Amino acid sequence: MKEALGAGSGNFMKKETEMSKTIFGDSDIDLLVSKGGFSEADVGAVIIEPILKNLGFLPENIERNKTLISRAGHKQHFIIPDYLMRIGNSYAWALEIKSPNQNLFDAENIEQAYSYAANINVQSNYFALCNGREFVCYRTSETNAPRLHFKISEIDKYWDELQKILSINSFQSGKTFVYETVKTVDQPETIEYMKRPLLAEIAVRKRAVKRHFGVHGYFTRQSWDIVNAYIKHFSNKGDVVLDPFGGSGVTAVEAVLNGRRAVNVDINPMAVFIVQSLLAPINLSRLDEAYNRVRGIYIKNEPKTEDEIEKILKKYPGPKNLALPKGSDVETVPELFSRKQLAQLALLKSIIKKEKDKNIRDTLMLVFSGMITKINLTYHTATAQRGDNIVSGNASPFQYYRYRIAPIPRKLELLKYLDIRYKKIRAAKEEIRMTYSLNTHREFETIFENAQIVKGTATDLSFLGNESVDYIYTDPPYGKKIPYLDLSTMWNAWLDADVTEQDYENEAIEGGEHYKTKKRYNELMAKSIKEMYRVLKFDRWLSFVFAHKDPGFWHLIIDACENCGFEYVGAVPQKNGQTSFKKRQHPFTVLSGQLILNFRKTRNPKALLLANFGTDIDNILMETIEGVIAKNHGATLEQINDELIVKGLENGFLHLLKKHYSDLTPILLDRFDYSPDTERFNIKKNKSFTTHVDEKLRIKYFLTSFLFANGTTGFDEIVYEIMPLLKNGRTPKNQTILSVLEDIGVKTDSGWKLKPKDKTLFEFI
Repeated sequence: MKEALGAGSGNFMKKETEMSKTIFGDSDIDLLVSKGGFSEADVGAVIIEPILKNLGFLPENIERNKTLISRAGHKQHFIIPDYLMRIGNSYAWALEIKSPNQNLFDAENIEQAYSYAANINVQSNYFALCNGREFVCYRTSETNAPRLHFKISEIDKYWDELQKILSINSFQSGKTFVYETVKTVDQPETIEYMKRPLLAEIAVRKRAVKRHFGVHGYFTRQSWDIVNAYIKHFSNKGDVVLDPFGGSGVTAVEAVLNGRRAVNVDINPMAVFIVQSLLAPINLSRLDEAYNRVRGIYIKNEPKTEDEIEKILKKYPGPKNLALPKGSDVETVPELFSRKQLAQLALLKSIIKKEKDKNIRDTLMLVFSGMITKINLTYHTATAQRGDNIVSGNASPFQYYRYRIAPIPRKLELLKYLDIRYKKIRAAKEEIRMTYSLNTHREFETIFENAQIVKGTATDLSFLGNESVDYIYTDPPYGKKIPYLDLSTMWNAWLDADVTEQDYENEAIEGGEHYKTKKRYNELMAKSIKEMYRVLKFDRWLSFVFAHKDPGFWHLIIDACENCGFEYVGAVPQKNGQTSFKKRQHPFTVLSGQLILNFRKTRNPKALLLANFGTDIDNILMETIEGVIAKNHGATLEQINDELIVKGLENGFLHLLKKHYSDLTPILLDRFDYSPDTERFNIKKNKSFTTHVDEKLRIKYFLTSFLFANGTTGFDEIVYEIMPLLKNGRTPKNQTILSVLEDIGVKTDSGWKLKPKDKTLFEFI
């Protein structure tokens, strides 16, 4: 999925013990450096330039003594780095040469080298210093400790690591659009992990299954079909699938139902309870008996008068008297309920708690916990109601992210909604039982053998061994958006769940009742990613949901992942609903959905290059637009916008896109054809791609368009018609055209035509 950036003339196959001889010949570097008069220029010529050559950097990749402007407030001055290593339009690393008597760890020297790498006209991933005796390298985003430090005389010991970090092949430019013959619909029984392409956007069907929708409210929940597709795409049956920010358990449930072994971690007791109770295996007939028994006892004892309400409140415990977050309309959990509601819920809970079978008791407590969402004073009803006298709405912690008493609290009939909740939980259990048995050929009772539900923190996965996990899919918390533990207080109080000070300390959020700082949030996220890297096996994948409005958080994720050793492969825009008016009017400011960032754990990861101030943004813009059009056989404004956001985030120029391309429409209408019927942009008729787009993608685009318009056509005529449109760079061979044609078409006696399934895919052309 990444652009191949090429290699220089360096010999990367030399054995470790031979490298010093390969680089320096028979020269005794220690002796040379020790002699008087060995200058900075000598360090560059004798030591650095041979090293650069063997790292694959050709003369055209190296810029010497480039003058840069550095600004401090209103003042500016010139700085001149000794070496800048360039790959394409981006700089990979900067190098400062010092004389042998200079201390590389002097703060001024480090600051000087850093200023080159961080300069707006450079923005390189790394910076390094060398004084002929030692070599030290830092990641520009992490200057507290060097990434690599060694004596030049010991370069043999460190060559592999140096090559891994700083060779020309250690960098990449991010996601590119490439031709793929792998079809996700043709899922093989066993996948080859490293050969998996990125998934395309998945059509959301949140309500298509019963095991998630309507089971229990939660603050955020990934659509089951997206998670399901990613699990099947990036893992095999029997693999261990981890979600360290498990939430309501969508990843765990979908993993188990697809024959994987799930590990679900969350710091919120409410979330852990939901997942455990949902997966708990039960006999449905016995569950029905238990529910009818609980219901009957409740009806017999339901409080109706004030005296009955007070008697129950004295007899049965209600929720813990926990303090609510600041900004709530009331101060404690009991104040979120009327006296009658407290009595109703206390009675119901006491009856359920008497059930002897733990799994049945937990399942009924899941029904009870769902009732808490409705039977409270914060329940805000929707303006439009269903025609069956069912009141719809939500509790304010889910709807407004604070405890807000409803202006006119509704008095809901507990029994009516208890029956509704039970039917939904029962249907979810039945679906889980049937799906699990069908996909795994095992009894429902064995489900917990394949599911490990843990209350804990993503920053400490010590219960998992190194390289013990096959795939990670996770949707982490995002800064100040939702203080999960604070907002779960109402449910945790009724569930008798303990939330400790250590839990609040380990919760990865900003703000909240414990006033967590952005710095602390970033530290916790980085530590969590480090743990994910530790437990994931090599050549396996991490899919990380990104739904943050701050581009800075993107770079936090990328930097944290790359610092650990993950390699970024690409981000997939994933919609979660209709495009908002705000999105259409303000491109590059908000995502219409979310991005799913995909990383691989490889032994030789490539670092993602950033664009610098002098980069030709217009060329990157056009290459991305043409890539989207080629990949999708025409692209909507929203598809183009989302992919440009990805490219802007990847290469660090999103702010320039916002500034100079706030309205894409005039540019698109000027350079591309537009169909009002399909709302798609295409390459202008009889025109070629103007930028470097994958050869086979270009072939597929023009083949599909031609066959759709002309029907069955002979091969020679096809080549004659489309070849002029393909002459952008290297002209493809007929055999290459034929190989793509065999993928998308079918040969008949009279020529080639589109495969039926492909013709429906391209009906918008």
